[in-house]
Amino acid sequence: MLWTALSIVLAVLAAMGNAAASVLQRRAAAVERPGPSGRRLSWLPGLLRRPVWLWGAGTLVLSAVCQAGALATGPLAVVQPVMTTELLFTLVLGGLVFRQRPGGRAWAAFAAMVVGLAAFLWLVWPSGGAASVPSGRWMVMAPLAVALVAVLVVVAFRLPSAPRATVLGSATAVLFGVTAALMKDAISYLADDGLVALLTAWQTYGVAVAGGAGFLLLQMTLHAGTLVASQPALTLGDAFLSVVLGAALFDERLSLGWRVLPELAALALISAGSVQLARSPAVAGTSEKEIW
Repeated sequence: MLWTALSIVLAVLAAMGNAAASVLQRRAAAVERPGPSGRRLSWLPGLLRRPVWLWGAGTLVLSAVCQAGALATGPLAVVQPVMTTELLFTLVLGGLVFRQRPGGRAWAAFAAMVVGLAAFLWLVWPSGGAASVPSGRWMVMAPLAVALVAVLVVVAFRLPSAPRATVLGSATAVLFGVTAALMKDAISYLADDGLVALLTAWQTYGVAVAGGAGFLLLQMTLHAGTLVASQPALTLGDAFLSVVLGAALFDERLSLGWRVLPELAALALISAGSVQLARSPAVAGTSEKEIW
């Protein structure tokens, strides 16, 4: 229980780092437009030259360190859902950076997410679980994840702005969930056999590949459409997939049975709060007058 409590604290710190990075990068992305060539990624070089965007990228690195510590001390099915609090911290930080005062509905959505997350974790609370993934499971899970992301990306670019952002957000969530699972698996090598084992484990480089791809997809998602369209898919997709991966890869036992219905109700509460928060100018990073 003590280790799980520590993992929750570290996950909250990681969520705070992600929120800070999201606000900084959204501020940079809001003023960066595609270049005259019209190419899809023509905005990327401009972002790389913006100090505020680079500060955001650096904050993500610190967040990743906290996330690694959280995954080393707690179940995947706990850590990733706790990191959905990123949106809550984004509300506060975004309000400061974009000078938007959150309205009553934003704070009500904040409360809904907190209650929904607390209820979901209490209901589904995982137990047991291995520190590493048994051999062979990644050979099944990795191709499935790659295929799912590829299909979502192909479909996304055939859609208009809002649904494209939603589908790209879902693809990003898959990569973030897989990155977290790979990170937890890689950390087990460090704990058991030391630094050399960590540096020679393929999971370590899998983290770099999946995390880098997720980071790029995140930038594409932010440019594809409004945060209202993308954020719920990002927030809930990562949390839900991580619960599934925790059970499928690490043998984390979930409390289901009669609890399934209230667990679904808690997820619905988190979803509703996520959608409402994403509509807030303080989170979306718009310069419009507070609409609530």
